[in-house]
Amino acid sequence: MTVDKTAIRDAATVIVVRDPETNPRILMGQRGSKAAFMPNKFVFPGGAVDAEDYDVPLATPLSDQCCDRLRDDMRPETPDTAVHALAVAAIRELWEETGLILGGKGNWDIPPAADWTDYAATGHVPSAQSMQFVFRAITPPGRPRRFDARFFLINADALSGDLDDFSRASEELSHLQWVGLKDARSFDLPFITEVVLAEIEGQLPDLSAPASVPFFKNDDEAGWFKRLHGRAPSEADLGG
Repeated sequence: MTVDKTAIRDAATVIVVRDPETNPRILMGQRGSKAAFMPNKFVFPGGAVDAEDYDVPLATPLSDQCCDRLRDDMRPETPDTAVHALAVAAIRELWEETGLILGGKGNWDIPPAADWTDYAATGHVPSAQSMQFVFRAITPPGRPRRFDARFFLINADALSGDLDDFSRASEELSHLQWVGLKDARSFDLPFITEVVLAEIEGQLPDLSAPASVPFFKNDDEAGWFKRLHGRAPSEADLGG
């Protein structure tokens, strides 16, 4: 079966902020020169949602507000259960690309999926309690890959282990480092990463939920911004 690599895929990205009140730094790494999507660019950890992400349990889910905003203006082909899968994918990608753990100590109630075996072996279970949904962007048409990316913000204090130990990271991102927020724009960044950094800089040191979530919505006609406040309740939600 031929896979349409230009089809829009749901994706999750993690913005980890260290010392937000005194010396804010962001965790970033560089994509490989042969990567089909954004080669050589410095980016936040993240990637596409996998089928297995729908079935991985979370010790603590996203807040109701985050879930509501994630459902706002969701693409018709995206299932409602993608809200859970996006949180799981964000934690998995953070683990795979940096070796850092977002979760708490605990045992798994089910056998972990293949991509989660090493994570589970650390004695942790994934938790979305500390994650805030802060940005969304769809890759413009004409690119070799297109993603509907949701950006989640967390405080590095929520991570377990040594924040400077990237020894368990995969090779997908190189030059992993904590980049000073004021220095980040000197790196080779994708346009949308620069936009997200500006939003985060305007919010810090507050890491709570923003008043609304910016959505850079690219379709076949044009790219434009809107704000996500939350999905309006349906008649079913209201008991109608």
